[in-house]
Amino acid sequence: MDTNGIVVGYDGSPEARRAVDWAAAEATRIGRGLRIVTTYDITWPGAYYAAVAEQTEAAEQAAQALVTAIAAGVRQRQATIHVEAVTAASPAAATLLDHGDAGAHLLVVGNRGAGGLTNLLLGSVSQQVATHAKVPVAVVRGRPDPSVGPVVAGVDGSPSGDSALGLAFEAARSRGRVLVAIRAYPADGGNETLERAALEESLTTWRHKYPDVPVAPQVADGRPAAVLVDASRTATLVVVGSRGHGGFTGLLLGSVGQQLMHHADCPVLIVH
Repeated sequence: MDTNGIVVGYDGSPEARRAVDWAAAEATRIGRGLRIVTTYDITWPGAYYAAVAEQTEAAEQAAQALVTAIAAGVRQRQATIHVEAVTAASPAAATLLDHGDAGAHLLVVGNRGAGGLTNLLLGSVSQQVATHAKVPVAVVRGRPDPSVGPVVAGVDGSPSGDSALGLAFEAARSRGRVLVAIRAYPADGGNETLERAALEESLTTWRHKYPDVPVAPQVADGRPAAVLVDASRTATLVVVGSRGHGGFTGLLLGSVGQQLMHHADCPVLIVH
């Protein structure tokens, strides 16, 4: 397995299946391996009784059957990538974060789940992964097939935002899409001319590195979360930094990232 590949959590839910499909397509686009992870966790009261061994074995077998089946389907559809099926007897968020710490290129989670990955996104798992991962995290949500439209990037000039902009250029190139780079500012406290100049400055280095990617710079007056959620309605992917300043203050741990994770109409890539 490519240790710098893509790792996706899977629990058998339709939302998790969408996440696996998205991760497999992304792995094919960028030439990475794919690791599909299903977790199981035996907790009280079983852990305190003699039945724990039987419970653990049954849970492990069920998890292995689940992940083996989804991996087989991916191998049939995406024959050019290496696919690995993995089970782990540990909490889902911690397991995915460990894969990130071990050098995964990207972690992928769905928008809700069941079983070993309970409440993926709206519960604690995706929240913990998106907040604490040291690598980019893709939250697959929104329209059933967001395969058309531009890649959208939130730009604010912060180091995290600049890293996100670089991955947004990569995503646009691998998909053959236009990159819409958006800088938001408050309607009652911004200057459009200055904001546009700052946006162009942020784009300069990446334009030179990716001269083949068409770019559509946009400045918008309004709340950053609302601007990006609105842009997600016609986008194939929204890319943002994990923290920001200026137009995207508190990104991820503040309200902007929270609202994107809950309300975006396409997958969201959070860059750390």
